[in-house]
Amino acid sequence: MRARALFTMSVALSAALFQAGCNSSHGPRQNAAGQEKAAGTRGEGSAAAVTAQRHSSLITLPEGTPVVVRTTSVMSTKTHQAGQSFIAHLEQPLVLDGREIAPKGAEAEGTIVESDPGGRVRDRATLAVTMTRLHLAGGGVAQISTGALTHEANATKAKDAAKIGIGSGVGAAIGAIAGGGKGAAIGAAAGAAAGTGVVLSTRGDPAVIPSETVLHFALRAPVTLVWSR
Repeated sequence: MRARALFTMSVALSAALFQAGCNSSHGPRQNAAGQEKAAGTRGEGSAAAVTAQRHSSLITLPEGTPVVVRTTSVMSTKTHQAGQSFIAHLEQPLVLDGREIAPKGAEAEGTIVESDPGGRVRDRATLAVTMTRLHLAGGGVAQISTGALTHEANATKAKDAAKIGIGSGVGAAIGAIAGGGKGAAIGAAAGAAAGTGVVLSTRGDPAVIPSETVLHFALRAPVTLVWSR
């Protein structure tokens, strides 16, 4: 019995030593493999960053570079105020030294810098806009500064004259009924004065930039940006 017990203990001890040896032999290999994998991941990330850097460069759009856009909505001095923004799209690609900086159709953002409904009678309403941001081919957005384009309302002299004429006719008719020929002359003068008063109390037509209008701008200062190819 004692011999059997000693034999059983010997077998168990051998098995334990064998298992410990296996674990110790595999542990360093697994740790080394993990370290190699982590190093490989870091290496791949660094390589990707270097590749991206090699394919990007700083370029400068010079002052005067044309920026041609097409509007996407109606803008009017009746409905829009200075400081409001609007969206347009490039009507033609923006190209520098054979490189497409922004494709046709790229989104561009602008700002209304003036929205003046106009003075009485003579002064026309004016609406001025400029471009401020441009979405680039590589996915970035560039801050730009262009000159302003100003749109004026149509002249209203013919409408004003018609209003004065209508006032004169109505005044003459009333004067004729009241006092004959002399009354007609007095009535016409009074009617003309009334018609002129109507013109003085109303503004002219609003300045409007219709939707789908092509606007031609130019950079008023150089723009340096990162271009990815």
